Amino acid sequence: MSTNVRSVLLLCWRDTGHPQGGGSETYVQRIGTLLAESGIDVTLRTARYPGAPRREVVDGVTISRGGGPYSVYIWAGLAMVAARLRVGPLRRVRPDVVIDTQNGVPFLARLAFGRRVALLVHHCHREQWPVAGRFVGRLGWFVESWLSPRMHRRNQYVTVSLPSARDLSDLGVDAARIAVVRNGLDEAPPDTLTAQRSSTPRVVVLSRLVPHKQIEDALDAVAALRSRIADLHLDIVGGGWWHDRLVERADRLGISDAVTFHGHVDDRTKHAVVQQSWVHVLPSRKEGWGLAVIEAAQHAVPTIGYRSSGGLTDSVIDGVTGVLVDDHNDLVHQLEHLLAEQVLRDELGAKAKARSRDFSWQQSADAMRNVLEAVHVGNPASGVI
Repeated sequence: MSTNVRSVLLLCWRDTGHPQGGGSETYVQRIGTLLAESGIDVTLRTARYPGAPRREVVDGVTISRGGGPYSVYIWAGLAMVAARLRVGPLRRVRPDVVIDTQNGVPFLARLAFGRRVALLVHHCHREQWPVAGRFVGRLGWFVESWLSPRMHRRNQYVTVSLPSARDLSDLGVDAARIAVVRNGLDEAPPDTLTAQRSSTPRVVVLSRLVPHKQIEDALDAVAALRSRIADLHLDIVGGGWWHDRLVERADRLGISDAVTFHGHVDDRTKHAVVQQSWVHVLPSRKEGWGLAVIEAAQHAVPTIGYRSSGGLTDSVIDGVTGVLVDDHNDLVHQLEHLLAEQVLRDELGAKAKARSRDFSWQQSADAMRNVLEAVHVGNPASGVI
């Protein structure tokens, strides 16, 4: 496909190699890779972490790193300003469009590149900010909910689900400037799709281990059901700084022998674990979309999650590809019901698998390229692209 956009600068606080990288980082990297394959020069500016070089090329995307978890914003800002003066680590980057990923806080690329900036927001962080502490939480939510929408009122917004688009609109963002580019999907290794399902009930959680993912709710559910469902086991796939707290929680609940913490694993291992599972539980407080939902769906594994999470109302079709619940008691009840009813489980799983075929990273990249073209010519895009 021909394009007038020749160069794109991506800004994200982490990349996929980061120990705490997750779905947001996967989205940026996969789309960046496919944009690069189409002939666009793609650079990603992100944070450094132990063992990471300052500069490398990963799947066609040039990654420039600098700063830590918070100083990444400062160093990226300085690099962007320096680039306008043809110096610094981004001096060779001449972006036609900049994608500023706002994970709660924007990089304020608008100050350097004006209307060439599209703001990528996976979801709003109202529920997560309290974890940062009272002062930082209030400041962060002020920036996200008031300052950023006003600073970027003339910029294009991109988000990943209709609920996230509605949340942005509620913050005052012009709906005519909000484009929805949904997540794609990496195909599971074929051999993992044909492996035998576990003969005993296994529940899986695919998630970063951070507070707002509420993995505790999955642990509590297993503890509540263990006496009623023989050989029930929980597999937790993913890493994060909340790991030790969760291990302690499992120990206090007396279910350590019924829980396996797999940590951050490669794709083949992840998919092998999911294929063994009967049900996927995603108890997150907030999701932009829920990439793990569609990953589990490839294996005909239905998802249970909270309706209030936002994004799951888009990625899970309630009663068709999974089950949405309103509170923890409902989660426990529906999990018990699904584990006991194989016919229902198979029916939901089959429809989830069929729907998963509708998603691909190529489709997402093509949609994003359409948005980038719109930004380049000055015509905002809106709706599902």
